[in-house]
Amino acid sequence: MAKHKGRGWHSRLLAAGLGVTALAAATSVWTAQADPTGGRKPEARPQEQAVTKVAADIAHASDRGPRGVNITIDDGPDPVWTPQVLELLEDSGVKATFCMVGTQAKAYPELVKKVVADGHRLCDHTVSHDTAMDTKSEAYQSQQILDAERMITEASGGVRPQYYRAPGGAFTPYSRQLAASRGMRPLGWNVDTKDFEHPGVDNMVATVKSEISSGPTILFHDAGGERSETLAALREVLPWLKEQGYSFGFPVR
Repeated sequence: MAKHKGRGWHSRLLAAGLGVTALAAATSVWTAQADPTGGRKPEARPQEQAVTKVAADIAHASDRGPRGVNITIDDGPDPVWTPQVLELLEDSGVKATFCMVGTQAKAYPELVKKVVADGHRLCDHTVSHDTAMDTKSEAYQSQQILDAERMITEASGGVRPQYYRAPGGAFTPYSRQLAASRGMRPLGWNVDTKDFEHPGVDNMVATVKSEISSGPTILFHDAGGERSETLAALREVLPWLKEQGYSFGFPVR
């Protein structure tokens, strides 16, 4: 997968996340205990629901079968754009998977709860969206994944993320196994609308129409910048997909 480079908003997120890292390094039981390669497993907190390990390979398929489509929304929640995305999805009768950045989830817990209440699923997108995670230590990867899992779960009121998406596709064998050990299926994408580059609505719609045959998981964003093009593209793409006989589901787990 191509990595998303040069995104200033994510540089600021990384700086914020590193502040969380300093605190988390001293307090996080997850980081200290996580070793999916055969060491000591993470110990569940008393109030935590049981975790069932899932497959560690990167998911692309839809639970609705060969004519299923997975809409995935990354980098939020955002107080301006996430509510508008949620309203559009509700009006369209479409459920999506929201890949949330830990610092954003912590900042806007009411939006995380709204996503869950509307029937959408949660995905762990790390604490600070570091697209160079695959070059960092296992301890760093662990902190980014597991602390984001905790932030999202707490913000949601106890609903855990069911997927893990590496920023920019920066998966490693370690990160995939770690996420899977926590019940989060690694999640890829097949169609990248490149909405973060503001390519124009027509280009985004054309990308979906030309590439949906390559796989069902479509990547959009609800944060990281101005997202009016994303909303406009979704308004065109969702009814077109229905007209083509696709149904909307969630990534397989």
